[in-house]
Amino acid sequence: MKLGVAIDIGTSGIRAQKIDLDTGDIQKTVITLRNPLPGANVMDHLDFAITYGLDLAQGLHVNAVKHVIETLGVKPEELQRMAICGNPIQLSIFQGIPIDDLAYAGERKKEKLNIKESDRSARIVECSEIKGLEVYPNAKLVVPPAIRHEVGADALALIIKSGFLDTTETAIATDYGTNAEMALIHEGTIYTGSAAAGPALEGQQIKYGKLASPFVISDVEFENGNIRNYVLNGDMDTVKGKLINPNNGDIIEDDTIKAKGITGTGVIAIIEAGMKNGIIQLPKINTPDHILYLQDKIKFFEKDVEAAGLAMGAIRAGHLALCNAAGIEVADVKKAYMSGAAGTYMDAVKAHQVGMVPYNVDEVIQIGNTSLIVAKEILLSEERLWELQEIASRIVSNHVMFATDPAFKEAYIQEISYWTEGMPFKMLKKFLKKKGLPQIDLPEKTTTVTKTVQKDIPILGPEGLQVLEQVGTYLTMKVTCPECPKCIKVCPNDAITIDEEGIVMISSDLCDGANCKRCINACPKDTFKWENLTVLEQSA
Repeated sequence: MKLGVAIDIGTSGIRAQKIDLDTGDIQKTVITLRNPLPGANVMDHLDFAITYGLDLAQGLHVNAVKHVIETLGVKPEELQRMAICGNPIQLSIFQGIPIDDLAYAGERKKEKLNIKESDRSARIVECSEIKGLEVYPNAKLVVPPAIRHEVGADALALIIKSGFLDTTETAIATDYGTNAEMALIHEGTIYTGSAAAGPALEGQQIKYGKLASPFVISDVEFENGNIRNYVLNGDMDTVKGKLINPNNGDIIEDDTIKAKGITGTGVIAIIEAGMKNGIIQLPKINTPDHILYLQDKIKFFEKDVEAAGLAMGAIRAGHLALCNAAGIEVADVKKAYMSGAAGTYMDAVKAHQVGMVPYNVDEVIQIGNTSLIVAKEILLSEERLWELQEIASRIVSNHVMFATDPAFKEAYIQEISYWTEGMPFKMLKKFLKKKGLPQIDLPEKTTTVTKTVQKDIPILGPEGLQVLEQVGTYLTMKVTCPECPKCIKVCPNDAITIDEEGIVMISSDLCDGANCKRCINACPKDTFKWENLTVLEQSA
């Protein structure tokens, strides 16, 4: 059997499949629950790579992929082809391509710093040409093209697999995740953007949050004042769970399935159902102790409401900014495509109700993990790779850089006030009108939903799904300091260990990166220096 591996390198985790190159059949699926780089969002990953070196970041990515390939059961000498897809930051880091052109917004800034755009065209290279992949002596690496340097292969996958290019209506497509890629098509022109929504929509930075994986709460409904939990089972199918009193956690109706956390889709469902039933009045939870109780002692806090609200607000502000760039109203958008794990498992009607889908759309189409689909296509067909390059080169695209876009910034400031300070929705609308921005509103109709897949990865293969709770990548260095455990104690994720010889080990996927650095601040000056970190090398 000739073996290949298709890989989606996402900001919040990796999804990969072992594929028989002769038949095209999927044999096994492996997913990780975090990205190997420190931090929980794409800006953290950029900061880490720029501050501490591309080599360090690439080493973590490559080690993570090696671990995934090993878990898939593919031996180094067996691997014939590897295809990757994802956003331009993740793919560039994996290949060792400079990312300065992605790290700085604005052409003037780039000119001042003499930053040149890196080539992100489609390519096939020997794995031996990529640092760290020399262990695959018989394999080639297949990489899809970006549309433009900041509009990556993941955006191309979203556009291609949604059927965007064939639609005559004004439509929007969104990959709901940590780095929410979105594209609007209007009169043949595509407008793209990427909102750093944060990891709440992937279930992270939520107290009991988890990525979409077996045995997490993916949906809720209110039944006579109680909460019905819906849980993903071992095959990633949604099944009915327990009925719980939201005020105290008492079990009203028991069930055998156990839950170990909440996925991002569950978070959205809690917000929508809670607001509709009055148990959530932004930004408060109206229970005796301001905690909403779910099954198996899982809880939802007001801090979780805030984290989710900021993510939802970023997406609505992004949609508004794209409409503003196209010179249309949000109401003109009639069709919406939802992709990614979150976009597959979330209840599209609920997402529409809370503003994650433009309010006036007639239809929402859920299309699954487009990035992994495209990785599989180019793994099996070189012709498909060059076809995608040809499509990418002729797409008329305008990229809206949200970091510098006034419409996005103005809208998002008000979204923050709405979700975290309790500003009335009427005032949010009034502000947007005053600023001459496209208008938003609450949905007056229930949109039609077409679900083209039931799971974000429809086929897992006969060997099934394996979930890596930890990526298995480590940063290490030697320290000579007093025998105190301060750095270990202050780490919020138990990511640090130090042995008797002063060798520090940091589980990179557990580390919160630039948003934390408590270990550095807790130690004597110049003792715990991240500049001294190296990647712990692992064999394939």
